[in-house]
Amino acid sequence: MHAAVLRTLALASVVLWLATPARAADEYLGRTIARTMHFTGAPWLVRDSREREEEPKKLLAALGLKPGMQVCDLGCGNGFYALKLAERIQPGGVVWAVDIQPEMLDLLRERAAARQVKSIKPVLGEGADPKLPAGEIDLLLLVDVYHEIAEPAAMLQKIHESLAPRGRAALVEFRAEDPAVPIKPLHKMTQRQCVKEFTANGFKLVGQYDELPWQHVLFFARDDSPLKESKLKAWAADR
Repeated sequence: MHAAVLRTLALASVVLWLATPARAADEYLGRTIARTMHFTGAPWLVRDSREREEEPKKLLAALGLKPGMQVCDLGCGNGFYALKLAERIQPGGVVWAVDIQPEMLDLLRERAAARQVKSIKPVLGEGADPKLPAGEIDLLLLVDVYHEIAEPAAMLQKIHESLAPRGRAALVEFRAEDPAVPIKPLHKMTQRQCVKEFTANGFKLVGQYDELPWQHVLFFARDDSPLKESKLKAWAADR
């Protein structure tokens, strides 16, 4: 099939994904759960404009990555972040790349092989279980994916189990407080909603980063972690 046709079909699938409403019954703590992005929309994850729109270099710098870390990219898709994480935790680090669609993991494997990256472990997760080792993950990254998780409470329990005592979950979501962020409302979250859902499931806020163009970044740890709890600073528009 001609490359231009493939690009058109991929774009159409992304538009459909962004426009498809969630099932009315799929709600959690007052939030409607969005549908999962289909693997045919994977080209959107590596679009040229993503560097400008999301400034991933800033996010990666804010994560506190170090050599030897055990990191998880939950909802890794075709590996946009998994590959970048793998570069920054060598030598000795491992990226557990989790997705619920085997086709996404196949795309990740292809991209990792082309770059000769061998420190990524693809993991076929489930809607309520990322299939991670207990108590080993130093950093678990969720970029624009948590709002699509079908069973948030069950997934958060598994994430809680997977984190090391000083481990952190970095939640990245498009800002629902900002109408200028050009993303469908179902695929955006407010800071308050993020904190509400995580703290209801045994987590505490331990940090935040507010310098991305479109997204919130909130860091959570287990409520029994020695990391110090932080007070939420409202996004600028709410202050």
